[in-house]
Amino acid sequence: MVQRFFFNIASRDIDASKAFYMGLLSMRVHFDSDWFVILKPEGDTPFELGIIDRDHEIVPSAAKQPPQGVYPTFVVDDVEETHVRAMKIGAQIIEPPRKMFYGQLRMLVRDPDGLVIDVSSVIS
Repeated sequence: MVQRFFFNIASRDIDASKAFYMGLLSMRVHFDSDWFVILKPEGDTPFELGIIDRDHEIVPSAAKQPPQGVYPTFVVDDVEETHVRAMKIGAQIIEPPRKMFYGQLRMLVRDPDGLVIDVSSVIS
């Protein structure tokens, strides 16, 4: 049985990544050190986002490469509001919010380390 799950991002600049995710998704710091940060959304959700210094000795060498082949999806209450925040923080917007055939509004942005982020919300 899984006891805990979090997604780690190997970052060249932990402070920039932390500011990006806090600004874009209103996440808060759960743990903070000079080489590892854990962010959590507001409320009582089990999701955690780890940001780790890409050059730290515990990072597997295969994880030190630029991200490819994965993209995390963050489901939010309002993608349009998140889009406004993305523009305010200067995020690289790959695709502004658009209606998808499967009943969601989706926006794609790139984080400071090049990872593509899918931010979605359910369409009423």
